[in-house]
Amino acid sequence: MSDVDLNDIKRRMDGAINAFKSDIASLRTGRASANILDPVTVDAYGSRVPLSQVANITVPEARMLGVNIWDKSMVGAVDRAIRESNLGLNPIVDGQNLRIPLPELNEERRKSLVKVAHDYAEKAKVAIRHVRRDGMDGLKKAEKDGDIGQDESRAKSDKVQKMTDDTISDIDRLLAEKEREIMQV
Repeated sequence: MSDVDLNDIKRRMDGAINAFKSDIASLRTGRASANILDPVTVDAYGSRVPLSQVANITVPEARMLGVNIWDKSMVGAVDRAIRESNLGLNPIVDGQNLRIPLPELNEERRKSLVKVAHDYAEKAKVAIRHVRRDGMDGLKKAEKDGDIGQDESRAKSDKVQKMTDDTISDIDRLLAEKEREIMQV
């Protein structure tokens, strides 16, 4: 029996795409999105936790985020975490809530965000290539051990390569969409 499970390879490649989608969703575009605050972690109760575990994030207006903090004692920590998050955001404390106006992105910041998106895409492509290499190595080993024949090995290798090509083209398509979204004024 073959050591190489094509469904497992596909699942791992899909995982890389999902991680990439999550990464680019956190990039700020011209519109407000609660995902912008996904990378923010807060010092809470002796450990670092995601902002979403201590507050509710809303989008009341196109250029405004609202953060409703559940524990009043956490307001300062949440404010500090958002300011230090390198997202270029300056929250306004309003009792137990924070209002975060989203300034217009200037051309330099847009280009910087596109560069970050490209870095995320390259990281995802590397992960996909690692999955491909693992699959190809498994096929070579299975063929060498006599578990599968040369024809089956070649057919599965072609399938792995096609999955790789399709997944990388998906990454490129998602990157192009995000780039257009970021550069849109």
